[in-house]
Amino acid sequence: MKASAFSNGESRLRRAISGPALFLFILGDVLGAGVYALVGKIAGEAGGAVWVPLLVALGFAMLTAASYAELVTKYPKAGGAAVFTERAFGKPLLSFLVGFCMLAAGVTSAAGLSLAFGGDYLGAFIDTPAVPTALVFLAIVALLNARGIRESLGANAVMTVIEVSGLLLVVVLAARFLLSGQGEPSRVLEFAPDVSPAIAVLGAALIAFYSFVGFEVSANVAEEVKDVRRNYPRALFGALLVAGLVYMGVGVAATAVLPPPMLVDSSAPLLDVVRATGYAVPDWLFAAVALVAVANGALLTMIMSSRLAYGMADEGLMPSILTRVLPERRTPWLAIVVTTLLAMILTVTGTLTALAETVVLLLLFVFMSTNVAVLALRKDNVDEPHFRTPTILPVLAILSCLLLLSQQSAGTWVRAGLLMALGALLYGLGRWQKSRSR
Repeated sequence: MKASAFSNGESRLRRAISGPALFLFILGDVLGAGVYALVGKIAGEAGGAVWVPLLVALGFAMLTAASYAELVTKYPKAGGAAVFTERAFGKPLLSFLVGFCMLAAGVTSAAGLSLAFGGDYLGAFIDTPAVPTALVFLAIVALLNARGIRESLGANAVMTVIEVSGLLLVVVLAARFLLSGQGEPSRVLEFAPDVSPAIAVLGAALIAFYSFVGFEVSANVAEEVKDVRRNYPRALFGALLVAGLVYMGVGVAATAVLPPPMLVDSSAPLLDVVRATGYAVPDWLFAAVALVAVANGALLTMIMSSRLAYGMADEGLMPSILTRVLPERRTPWLAIVVTTLLAMILTVTGTLTALAETVVLLLLFVFMSTNVAVLALRKDNVDEPHFRTPTILPVLAILSCLLLLSQQSAGTWVRAGLLMALGALLYGLGRWQKSRSR
C-alpha cells in the first residue's frame, strides 16, 4: 500500500472531531477513574511523595506520545498501533497481535471501569449488586457509542469538565485545610519506610502509569479528526500536560490531608480526603463527580475499542463483517456490539486492581511496537508535512517500557498471556476460514 493511501482523503467515517473536541477527548480519557480509585495504591507504594511517581509516569507517557504524534500525522487512519505495525513490518500475525493487544486492553479497561461504576461511589446513592450494575452500565455506553461520534464527544465534553472540576475541588479544599494550620504538608516529601526511594517510586510509577494511559485511544479516531496533522500533536501533548499537573496537585493534596495508610485501605480515597477537610461538601455530590469520571473513561475506551476493531477489519486483520456501519449514523455498529460483549465477559472475571494491572501490561507491548515502528518507518517518506519526533525519544520510550515490564507480577503475566493466546486462536481460525472460502 502506498503512503498516499493514508492521506487526508475521503473516509467512510465522518470527520466530526475538531481540535478542541480532540483535546477534551484525550483529557477526558486520561483523567478517568485511575486517579479517583488508585491514589491510595500509589501512596501505599511510594509513601507521602505520591507526586513523584506521577511525574515519572507522565515522563514515560510523553515519550511514547511523541511516537504516536509522528505516526498518526504521517498515517491518519483508524486502527492505530495495528496499522503502524503492519506498515512497518508487513507481518499480518504481528499486526494482528498488536491490534488485539490494544483491543484486549481497551475492553479490559472498560470492564474495570464498569466495576468501579457499580462500586462504592454508586453506593452513596443506591445499594445495588456491582456486577449486574456494571453490565447494564456497559449496555448504556454501547447505545451512546452507536448513536454517533459527535453525540459521544458532546457527552465527553460535559463529563470532562465535571471530572476536572471534581479533581480541582480536592486540591482547593486541601489547600484551604492546610492554610488553616491543619494537615501535614511535610508528608509530601516522605517516601515509604524500609524501602529504597528509587524502588518505591518505580513500583508506584507502574500503578501511576495506568492513570495516564488513554492517550493512545486517540490514534484510533484519527480518521474522524478535522485537519489531523495540525490538531493532533497540539491536543495530545496539551492534554497530557494538563492531566499531569492536575494529578500531581491531587497527589500532594491527598497525602498532605491524610496519612498514606488511611489512603491505602480506602476504596474511595478522594472522597475520604474531601471528608477529612471538614468542609460542607455532601458525599453524594463528590460521589456523583467520581461516577461521571468513571462513565466518561468507559465511554471513550469503548469508542476506541470499536474504532480499533473497525480499523483492523478494514485493513484485513479481522473479519470484514466488522466494517459494517449504520447508514444514517455512520458508526461501526457491529464492532460496537462485539467489543461490548467482550467487556461484559471480562467484567465477571476479575477485580478493578487485577484488570488495571493487566491493562498496563498489554499496553506496554503496544507502546513497544509503536516506538519500534516509528524508527522503522523513518525511511518511508510521505508527501504531506507531519510531526517528527527526535530519534532519541522513541529509544528512551522503548527502554522505559522494558523497565516497567520488569516490574509486573507473575499473575498479571498469566492473565495477559491467556488473553493473547485467545487472540492467536482467533487469528488462526480467521485464516482457516479465509482459506476455506477461497
